[in-house]
Amino acid sequence: MTESAETGTVAAIDMGATSGRVIVGHVGGGVLETRQVARFANDPVEAIDGLHWNLLGMYGAALTGLRTAFRDEPGIASIGVDAWAVDYGLLRGVGEGRARLLGEPFHYRDARTTAGVAAVHQRMPHSALFARNGLQFLPFNTLYQFAAEPPEQLAFADTALLIPDLVGYWLTGIARAERSNASTTGLLGVESGEWDDELIATLGLPRGILPPLISAGERLGSLLPDVASAIGAPAGVSVTAVGSHDTASAVVAVPMHPESAVYISCGTWGLVGVEVEHPVLGPDAIAANYTNEGGVDGRVRLLHNVMGLWVLSETLRGWEREGHPVDLTALLDAAAEAGPGVPVFDINDPRFLPPGDMPARIDAWCEEHGVPAPRTRTHYVRSIVESLAQAFAKSAARAAELGGVDARTIHIVGGGALNRLLCQRTADRSGMTVLAGPVEATALGNVLVQARAMGYIDGSLEALRDLVARTHAPVRYDPRL
Repeated sequence: MTESAETGTVAAIDMGATSGRVIVGHVGGGVLETRQVARFANDPVEAIDGLHWNLLGMYGAALTGLRTAFRDEPGIASIGVDAWAVDYGLLRGVGEGRARLLGEPFHYRDARTTAGVAAVHQRMPHSALFARNGLQFLPFNTLYQFAAEPPEQLAFADTALLIPDLVGYWLTGIARAERSNASTTGLLGVESGEWDDELIATLGLPRGILPPLISAGERLGSLLPDVASAIGAPAGVSVTAVGSHDTASAVVAVPMHPESAVYISCGTWGLVGVEVEHPVLGPDAIAANYTNEGGVDGRVRLLHNVMGLWVLSETLRGWEREGHPVDLTALLDAAAEAGPGVPVFDINDPRFLPPGDMPARIDAWCEEHGVPAPRTRTHYVRSIVESLAQAFAKSAARAAELGGVDARTIHIVGGGALNRLLCQRTADRSGMTVLAGPVEATALGNVLVQARAMGYIDGSLEALRDLVARTHAPVRYDPRL
């Protein structure tokens, strides 16, 4: 890697399924530093028509964060946006310069997608879809959501933008679809990396609402004058396309050797996979329900979605709603002392996808499978962690097998890297060393791609990861007998 003598400064808008952040990054000359300048909640809203994201509220909070960032760091030269996948906003009037958002985006956990699945599979079964888009079956993938839309709504819209692309449009007035996130829609050709017009026509979806594609590292445009004025930014600040799917950005910052490692990007979801050069589309991949998603620099993320920390966080929220304060650190410490004699349930069971009473659902799963349910809050936490660690271990082994990777190490990045019990039990159950961190992998990947595009650093993904390894030491967990 070639690094500039001076560091450059960029800003990342990182929107997760539970919270968002604005982060300032300094990169170059062997330096990779980030500082969080704003954090804001991402609280879904249940309306009469279903569950929605409060995206306008998040966008407003992101602008406030950017205002703070430019006040503190007037030399910021670029902004990049990443967020979760599959969800989108419908707009009308994009070509006229001031498009109107046709309602707040639906949340992927909304039940409306069930009808979309049936409608799509009537036209094309999952096996045929997989051959074209390479995606595992998830009932909330974008193509199912499109199929669940009232036809008149799709006909009225002229553009559909995934969440980070929509934020990018509001910043620049330019509508594009970044490829890593576009690959999660189910409408991008897994081999071509382009919109699959034949598939879109077969499914009866309007091709015209899909914008032109852009790749990570390309310049989307400059901040609109009104936006620049609102956040105190100088004219000409670039908005750079990054791996806009948050997992794509996170994988950029995994300090791994792809030929011998599995990664787990662990937050609300646990994305367990390997990085490969070409899609894996054989019958074993479809039988195992693995997915081929786009990565930065044309890499392929062969992975499986595991329910992640969602079950634990929703359990804690439920206890707090009932008036029982929760000290997560103390609960995890107690759970570590409790020992592994708790039920291990299928954390990917569809019953755990919607919000709701997770302990009651765990009880129901245990009753159906003839095993004793947890008895205390400590035992519920240990049961959730053990079940998640088992799912991680199983998915890691299968990902390595499908991808032809001689896996010897599992890298856990994201918030899950802070969960010592989860990291240790994943090591124990997989028999592989776990390297935990960096926690802020998504923001680091976002910052690194921007810095490379701006010329502060250069090199391959391996070079970017080497910079991460030199500046962010992981925590090591060796398997215990």
